[in-house]
Amino acid sequence: MKFLAPNKDAALLEGLRGHLRPLPGYAADDNALVDRIAAARLVLLGEASHGTHEFYAERAELTRRLITHHGFGAVVVEADWPDAWRVNRYVRGASDDADAAAALSGFERFPTWMWRNTVVRDFVEWLREHNRALPASQRCGFYGMDLYSLYRSMAGVLAYLDRTDPEAARRARARYACFDHYGEDSQAYGYAASFGLQASCEDEVVQQLRELNRRMADAPAGSGEERDDAFFAQQNARLVRNAEEYYRTMFRGRVSSWNLRDSHMVETLQALEKHLGQRGAASKMVVWAHNSHLGDASATEMGDQGEWNVGQLARDRWGAQACLVGFSTHHGSVTAASEWDGAGERKLVRPGLPGSFEDLFHQADEERFWLDLRGEASLRDLLSERRLQRAIGVIYQPQTERMSHYFHTRLPDQFDAMIHIDATRALQPLAPEPEWHAGEVAETYPSGL
Repeated sequence: MKFLAPNKDAALLEGLRGHLRPLPGYAADDNALVDRIAAARLVLLGEASHGTHEFYAERAELTRRLITHHGFGAVVVEADWPDAWRVNRYVRGASDDADAAAALSGFERFPTWMWRNTVVRDFVEWLREHNRALPASQRCGFYGMDLYSLYRSMAGVLAYLDRTDPEAARRARARYACFDHYGEDSQAYGYAASFGLQASCEDEVVQQLRELNRRMADAPAGSGEERDDAFFAQQNARLVRNAEEYYRTMFRGRVSSWNLRDSHMVETLQALEKHLGQRGAASKMVVWAHNSHLGDASATEMGDQGEWNVGQLARDRWGAQACLVGFSTHHGSVTAASEWDGAGERKLVRPGLPGSFEDLFHQADEERFWLDLRGEASLRDLLSERRLQRAIGVIYQPQTERMSHYFHTRLPDQFDAMIHIDATRALQPLAPEPEWHAGEVAETYPSGL
């Protein structure tokens, strides 16, 4: 039974129904929505969880249309740079991987289902086929923008320099030897450096980045594979610099480490935009990440706590040329773990809490729709008050959902458009997940709040 709203919410609901834009099929089939987002240089497509099939499928379809009809040249995802680069080589026809599943097999860090899933596999296969008929300079790439790959990025820098400049490789190896005591445990390094148990490696990683920056600046312009390889190494060095700082700050509190991570993501977007432009390629980009990264943090409780994010920084950098699209759902199932580094499970998603945006949208009695939050001033006024919004990451704890997965937000300031799909289902992993394949999710909800 649906929650009976108070009189105020009943009036709000009645007004909202006049702004709903129903989606009988994929959002990519709605020309008004596509025209709205395609006018931007940077389209940020969110998700309300890291494990919902429909969010991934809708993003994939929208991205296909942006690439084929509107000249977008890069897909940038909330993933580690070296792992995504392997996929990039595959979609650009430059790798030995037999198929998309093999190209995605580099995503071994928890949560593997986030990128190793059936929707991403099919999209990657499509992107390779799309690129096949195009000149190298016009092929669309696939890139990561996260910063968790400290040690693998160091290995990427060394492998590049071993091939191209053994003496420079010797210098880089000496600098990165600063990390040798930690057994490739990034958090162990961060703990020791943060509390003064060992000297930090900050100077060494900064020196290495500067050297690769000079090398890149002196390299001849062009669009060949050599310049791409040099950019891959430069970005790895930039990641090592930022990850070193991230792991040092993560023990000082969430705000500083969150801000560093999202700043790195935007720095990556800026570097990619510049690189693609220098190659003569299309530099319009589509970004896939969680709503919590792509919705403007200044409109949420995150901003109240001093956090910023990709969406806020993108608006600062690109202004109206950045289009922020959020996703939401009311109920269904989701792929998520019960604890960090745990097995992926199919879990029931509880109905949206009374008073939340999820509950409001559910009461609108439209299974799939979108809202133009930027283009309709009366809709912005209607939704101007803060409400709860749900965010499910790689962990879902329904018994503590209100505390663990909800925060307040002003929706019209958070996103430019919102896509709501009332009932959704769990994303299907490619990697073996025994808990996920054990059977269907239970039909009853946990008793906790």
